[in-house]
Amino acid sequence: MPASKPRLSASHLAAMERNPWFTSIPRAQREALLGAAELIHLRRGAMVFRQGDPVHAAGGGFYGLVAGTIKISSLRQDGREAILAVLEPGNWFGEITLLDGSPRTHDATALEPLDLLVVPPEAFAQQMRDVVFAHAIAMMLAARVRMLYGLTEDATLRSLRARVAHRLLVLARGDATQSVQLRRTLMLPQEALAMMLGVTRQTLSKELNALARDEVISLSYGRIELLSVDALQALVRSG
Repeated sequence: MPASKPRLSASHLAAMERNPWFTSIPRAQREALLGAAELIHLRRGAMVFRQGDPVHAAGGGFYGLVAGTIKISSLRQDGREAILAVLEPGNWFGEITLLDGSPRTHDATALEPLDLLVVPPEAFAQQMRDVVFAHAIAMMLAARVRMLYGLTEDATLRSLRARVAHRLLVLARGDATQSVQLRRTLMLPQEALAMMLGVTRQTLSKELNALARDEVISLSYGRIELLSVDALQALVRSG
């Protein structure tokens, strides 16, 4: 991946500042992280990394997304794809391989043209020597473990409708971002949501149409409007 080092634009910095994890870090550590990063540009459909890539693969590192969206997914040999998360601007990712030295666990693919910060492995290791930054990474991992436990609970204990409601609420907070601010309009193809839930497009459509009939959501092409967050939360609680 070709790298360049232009200054971050105001919109790039604003995207970073909207992320709860990044803004929780003291300014000195934020500036050190940004200072260690290179800014690269990727086209739509480009792979940031592939499942199985080693820690020192070309272009590898700790990534900060400043423009565009990325899907984190896994592709089975039979061609079936599971989307685990959609990353929006402000998110940092890719730390697991840098921490344990094992290959990448999933694919990361650009859903649109990207502006991406890359902190090389050696620079990330240097940042981790700072106790404050290392603690921030630990907090990031803790939040992700909590989210994974929630998704596991969904898959094993909740009805499909409750799983749909829960995922809509997670997406309303930016999926991996988990912002305090909840948005009511989700720009998301139903096919992508079906891949997140591990169900067919037809099965998901039945659940969404039922929620629409109950005026919990409204549907249009590539768009889901949350009409009643309270009703979605009640579905999640009831399981």
